[in-house]
Amino acid sequence: MKKHAIIPIFIPHKGCPNDCVFCNQKKITAHSKAVTPEDVRTTIDEWLTTLENPRPEVLEVAFFGGSFTGIPMEEQSAYLAIAKEYKDAGRIDRIHMSTRPDYIDEKILDNLTAYGADVIELGVQSFDPEVLKLSGRGHNAACVYESSRLIKDYGFTLGIQLMIGLPGDSLEKCIYSAEETIKIRPDVARLYPTVIMEDTELCAMYERGEYAPLSMNEAVSRTKAMYEILDGAGINIIRVGLKSSDIITDGNSISSRTFHPAFRQLVEGEIARDRITAILDKKLAELPHHENPLMTDIYSSPGWYSNMIGNSGVNRDYFTENYPGLLIKFKTDESLADNAYRIEIKGEKKIWKRNL
Repeated sequence: MKKHAIIPIFIPHKGCPNDCVFCNQKKITAHSKAVTPEDVRTTIDEWLTTLENPRPEVLEVAFFGGSFTGIPMEEQSAYLAIAKEYKDAGRIDRIHMSTRPDYIDEKILDNLTAYGADVIELGVQSFDPEVLKLSGRGHNAACVYESSRLIKDYGFTLGIQLMIGLPGDSLEKCIYSAEETIKIRPDVARLYPTVIMEDTELCAMYERGEYAPLSMNEAVSRTKAMYEILDGAGINIIRVGLKSSDIITDGNSISSRTFHPAFRQLVEGEIARDRITAILDKKLAELPHHENPLMTDIYSSPGWYSNMIGNSGVNRDYFTENYPGLLIKFKTDESLADNAYRIEIKGEKKIWKRNL
């Protein structure tokens, strides 16, 4: 049984006054048919035909589009009323939306409470003033702290979304954003390396030579640093990197340097490699000299086996190349927590040579 499933409903923000350099919402909205409450009902019904048998442990209706609470209140209420019907009937468990930090106040939260909303994710992107300004966000970091406080005071599940590699960004600023996120203590977080979309100001900046996207290695390295900070603080990281379905332009992203369909595995695979290397080096330093290859078993939880091996087997190849004195087998152990590893070095493997 699937543990968690989301019924996504995209609500274009028709009245957004902001001009974030990475966003092409206005172009999408101009070419999109307005979403009606009945469209919401139809979407939920269509998804439920495949999700109710068997039913996931947690089933959410999620309103995406960037700024749900920025649309007129009566429209918010019309959409939420449909979702609430399904929640009251027990057919879904939670109502979820994403919005901007400056589109949160007590009136908005009172209305969300009245319709049984559960999860609010804030598109924070960065806590650095320069990055926010150069990205055209139209808000400062102060409103992030205040809106987060209000959301938590009202009892909602709080999510924070951060972007990596925006104009003016750096590794140090990414780490700062992760550390500030910890101070807020959200329930969940998402980490998105910046991808240049067509028909955006960021695309124009790129074409003018005013912006250079991160390389894939840089994107993975920065995201890994942020991931370890958030994960170490016990924050549930529910997404790392965009899905292909998130690239909602008329065409495609023009920069694939920071987009990979398995970007999360790239990040978690590097974390796994670093942790296994540290354990392995410590164990080998404690062993006496040996002449023959050592039989070695490396264990992970079943859920982290693919990360232990690495995307396309990159970690398996790394350990084979860098530890030629080991005969390594990768195995699973259900008693291990995710991102925890156990290594057993069993002894020397005798290799008999025959004289021809």
